[in-house]
Amino acid sequence: MGAADVVPGVSGGTMALILGIYQRLLNAIKSFDIQWFSSLLRADFRTFLNRPDFVFLIPLVIGIFAALIFFTRVIPLPQLILSHPQLIYGLFFGLISASILVLFREHNEIRPAHFLWLAAGVVGGYFIVTLVPFDTPDTTLVIFLSGMVAITAMILPGISGSFILLILHKYTVVLGAIAEFDLAILLPFALGCVVGLLVFSRLLSWLLAQFYTSTLLVIKGILIASLWVIWPFQERTYVVVNDKQRLMSSDPQWPASLSSDVMLSLGCVLIGFALVILIHRLAQRQTPPANAK
Repeated sequence: MGAADVVPGVSGGTMALILGIYQRLLNAIKSFDIQWFSSLLRADFRTFLNRPDFVFLIPLVIGIFAALIFFTRVIPLPQLILSHPQLIYGLFFGLISASILVLFREHNEIRPAHFLWLAAGVVGGYFIVTLVPFDTPDTTLVIFLSGMVAITAMILPGISGSFILLILHKYTVVLGAIAEFDLAILLPFALGCVVGLLVFSRLLSWLLAQFYTSTLLVIKGILIASLWVIWPFQERTYVVVNDKQRLMSSDPQWPASLSSDVMLSLGCVLIGFALVILIHRLAQRQTPPANAK
């Protein structure tokens, strides 16, 4: 998930879905509720420590931050994306393509209505990933709403939170506020992230509980739409933010010839595809049968 957050156009939610921990992640996030906060006020430390799934969250958060450090300090993934975009995006294209295939294998019965939900996800996802950036005011309310939308995109598979901030013209504002420690920007943005995370995780969890198949099909549609910006062969447009290039838009293209770079990129696609299949099979072996006691 940490590695995915480094790559423009890929969200941590996408990797959580690929790795099969998405539902548990949503449940862990929504465990931070009124009952949990009230337990702190009552000094009920047993509930405070046991209610959230810290056994899951603590190693997950450590892993995310470790990956962020590793792929920015040890292996400079942001620089590799700029110098070798076809290879990096090829790897993630293979990862997401295989995850879509694995997810579709869960459906034992295909109904006509399923195609409508899938199409809705594809259309909605395509609309989001091809949005043209537009100006928004730097008011406290807009900053707060930007935080809500950005964090929502980060946990929704197929959509990148940093890409949403670029669309809203708030990426520079937020990064500048972090550099200058501008609390007038950081506080409403952080509050928006917290509120968005708590509200949207509950909404997604409820949708999966009540309308599992329909919700999952919409998510799969969004994942399919995300392949538009993950396709390794693209004409990409970048903007300079704090002396660093950030992906703004991309135009998929078909390679003119099977050059060595194209072959290497296709090889990365196959590697990413094989990794997901391998992880899925290992997970199946470790999952006990349904009738096991």
